[in-house]
Amino acid sequence: MTTTLTVDKAGRVVLPKPVRDELRLEAGDSLELETSEDQIVLRPVRGNAGMRKKQGIWVFRTGAPISAASVNKVMRQLREEREQRIIYPDGGNRAGRKRSR
Repeated sequence: MTTTLTVDKAGRVVLPKPVRDELRLEAGDSLELETSEDQIVLRPVRGNAGMRKKQGIWVFRTGAPISAASVNKVMRQLREEREQRIIYPDGGNRAGRKRSR
């Protein structure tokens, strides 16, 4: 994408929305600036997943969305493990065991 940007009185430029969307940039994200001769290069600072407030709730941002199917699978596994710990607190699975009288 090639476009012309204008620098305002405070020295700011606005990145076009298609660029922000393509690079998954949001308010508060950091950019690395590199200059050489007559070029300016901006790169998103990645690698440090962090906590940020989204609609008043702290969320962990990794940069890549997680599918609903993945979330549901993990939730189902966690619930099953919790049920097993509650039903069999000694850690033994009683399925197939003979009852002692």
